[in-house]
Amino acid sequence: MSDGLSLRHEDIWRLVGDSAGGWDIDGEIPRTVLSELGAAGVLCAEVPKRHGGLGLGSLESGELTAHAGSLCSSLRSVMTSQGMAAWTIQRLGTREQRAAFLPQLTGGRLAAVAFSEPDAGSDLGAMTTELRFDGDTVLVDGGKTWITAAAYADFVVVIGKLGDNAAAVVVPADADGVRIEKIPHPIGCRAAGHAEVRLDGVRLPAANVLGGIGQSLPMLVTTALAYGRMSVAWGCVGILRGCLGAVTEHARSRRQFGKPIAEHQLVSRMVADLYAAEQITTAVCRQASEGWESGSPDVVIATVLAKHVSATEAVRGTASAMQIMASAGASDGHVVARAYRDAKLMEIIEGSSEICQLELARHALASGNGTGRQEAQQ
Repeated sequence: MSDGLSLRHEDIWRLVGDSAGGWDIDGEIPRTVLSELGAAGVLCAEVPKRHGGLGLGSLESGELTAHAGSLCSSLRSVMTSQGMAAWTIQRLGTREQRAAFLPQLTGGRLAAVAFSEPDAGSDLGAMTTELRFDGDTVLVDGGKTWITAAAYADFVVVIGKLGDNAAAVVVPADADGVRIEKIPHPIGCRAAGHAEVRLDGVRLPAANVLGGIGQSLPMLVTTALAYGRMSVAWGCVGILRGCLGAVTEHARSRRQFGKPIAEHQLVSRMVADLYAAEQITTAVCRQASEGWESGSPDVVIATVLAKHVSATEAVRGTASAMQIMASAGASDGHVVARAYRDAKLMEIIEGSSEICQLELARHALASGNGTGRQEAQQ
């Protein structure tokens, strides 16, 4: 681990400490914590240094995300949201837009990305949010649902239809016609600031439309979701690491039938399964991140694989952790109780497990596993 990354780990630990359980119960992370981490560049660590970011590659950024996820999945969710916003601006924005917006994201201001609508979740082609140019302004109308970190956001990158295409527009949260309502009592990532976003006749400068023109919806979705899926996958690594730390300590100290429960074979099996889950998710995430850094042509499918495998293993692993901890981990706010609830959301957000499975199946069927057959023949 580089010295700079080690310092960022220390920043997160210093500000989170043992507060995550309380944030989970209260449903809110203090704004001062988020602003300080944002100003340190931690919330969108891959933004280039010229824009005030840390300039991390995918692998170091992933390890930073996992560290945050091991302490607080709600904080990691905010990191994912901020990172998606920054990534979308980097990839779609003009030079002027990058210079205008990215330093705000590395200077303590917060952002969210708004895709999902009540009738457009997995089927984002069904979204009805509409953008219309009117001279040197753009009008935005529509509604978005379950937008992570929107309750904290200073601005929201909204994805909507623009004529026959689509576009992303940067919408200040305090603009006229914007209404953000926090979702009460979500099952997981309770302090991540999930919210409904309503946009009624919001008029903004046309310069807020990233790239200034409409683009294909699949390209827009792929751009933002690729980063989000990678971040969620590394977040699942963190979930499993947090559980593994709590479970191993408990299994060594908790005694039943005259010996530590770690010495009971069925408990040991579950500990082994949890350890294997953490190792598997770490490996698949590292492979995907290395693909990002090398520009591999297989990076998209590697990212889908990392997200799917990591989310699935997180759900299984946290169930084992809860079984081992029993009542000791069942209190609201406990690291394992939080992980058990948070992990389930990971199978839903940024492309559900079923959507990931469809993409993986299409890739396998298209490739026909020809490489493996050729190697076998050689």
